[in-house]
Amino acid sequence: MTATVSPEQAGPESPPLARAAGRRGDRVFAGLARASALTILVALVAVFVFLAIEGWVGLTSVPTTYAPFTSFLSYIWPLVVSTLLASAIALVVAVPFSIAVALFISHYAPRRLATALSYLIDLLAAVPSVVFGLWGGRYLAAYLQPAHVWLHAHLGFIPIFGPPSPNGRSLFTAGIVLAIMIMPIITSISREVFRQTPRLHEEAALALGATRWEMVRYAVFPYARSGMVSGVMLGLGRALGETMAVAMVLATTPLTTLNVIGTASPPTIAANIALNYKESTPERQSLLIATGLVLFVVTFLVNFAARWVAGRNARKMAR
Repeated sequence: MTATVSPEQAGPESPPLARAAGRRGDRVFAGLARASALTILVALVAVFVFLAIEGWVGLTSVPTTYAPFTSFLSYIWPLVVSTLLASAIALVVAVPFSIAVALFISHYAPRRLATALSYLIDLLAAVPSVVFGLWGGRYLAAYLQPAHVWLHAHLGFIPIFGPPSPNGRSLFTAGIVLAIMIMPIITSISREVFRQTPRLHEEAALALGATRWEMVRYAVFPYARSGMVSGVMLGLGRALGETMAVAMVLATTPLTTLNVIGTASPPTIAANIALNYKESTPERQSLLIATGLVLFVVTFLVNFAARWVAGRNARKMAR
């Protein structure tokens, strides 16, 4: 005779039922993850379609719309150059400091100091861009003006260091402000990536006689390279799209110039939209939306390149 066991007497859930519930949870989670990814993709496509439709008139308008220029290409070119120059200055200044601070927090600082610095870095990322713009335009510009004079006196043979601005409000100052704004992003991501380095790798390097710097160079940096690249590219994306801080610091001119310490430079694309959108005519609004389309494409290409570089490095590390 076979005894019948009730569910109450069976005790814990049997393994087949547990596996079925686990598979059901996996399917639900996979569906939610797939839906989230598709939502982001649809949002990106929707933004691109909106910019393309609304900005088409600005791409093909009459020459008077682009005054003082005569075509969309001549109108957008100074803005693109200024945007790329300001972002390049920000990266040159921010990346070494950010990686150094992240490395100090993760591998050199005592635990209490590292915790306090981590909080300060995270809080710095929450400061509004308007605050950075006020500080940069009213204080930092005057503070950096002697540096403008020094750069022109010693490196004036380089086109980017032409006649200096008398008040320090230049593309160079705007780039420094952008560097301070993107440092928390790069530092936070690099710090977390450095902390993910396998402890056994670090201990093995030290056991072989490596100094701490050699351990960081040969064990930490190769493992964290893809994360560092991602952090830098995210910071670059922030610099490319920053609006108010640049608009409040930079003295603008429509003329194309490579002089980053001069009296006036073309605004960045985002700053140009913020400064001119409200008072513009419908034709000029379409033109500004078209410039936003260009900024969207540039930012997308930068992030796509970052993902490709990060993925390429991850594939190398997996071999």
